[in-house]
Amino acid sequence: MTASLIKSDDYKAFIQAIKQQVQSVQIKAAVMVNQALLQLYWDLAERIVSQQQAAAWGDGFLLQISRDLQAEFPDMKGFSLRNLKYMRQWFQFWSKEPAIGQQLVAQIPWGHNLVIISKTKNPNEALFYVQKTIQNNWSHIVTAVAT
Repeated sequence: MTASLIKSDDYKAFIQAIKQQVQSVQIKAAVMVNQALLQLYWDLAERIVSQQQAAAWGDGFLLQISRDLQAEFPDMKGFSLRNLKYMRQWFQFWSKEPAIGQQLVAQIPWGHNLVIISKTKNPNEALFYVQKTIQNNWSHIVTAVAT
């Protein structure tokens, strides 16, 4: 390949188009992974809440789940006792509005979700910040400052 080809406007446009396509696919993949992870967290928290209510199991139950899941999936993060408690809190916060909450909160990363539920008093207020985060593509730092 000659230096003149690499410097040509056609080649630069060609490479730019490929870069944009790769970045677009990377973003779509990240969004899909985030949505799948949040669906897993929602389902897991729902099962935890249900089991704790049905069997009157306390936090020792969460500690055991944490240990078992970490042992079963050692390369996967997210199963610490603290994160399981966050999942449960997040599910309980949004479960009163599952049709609204679950669909919208799946569009923002886990860290954003935690910031929003920790700084708002009710799902309506939280929903405002979820929508603003989506509309403005806020980072979790901006979300934390805004709430």
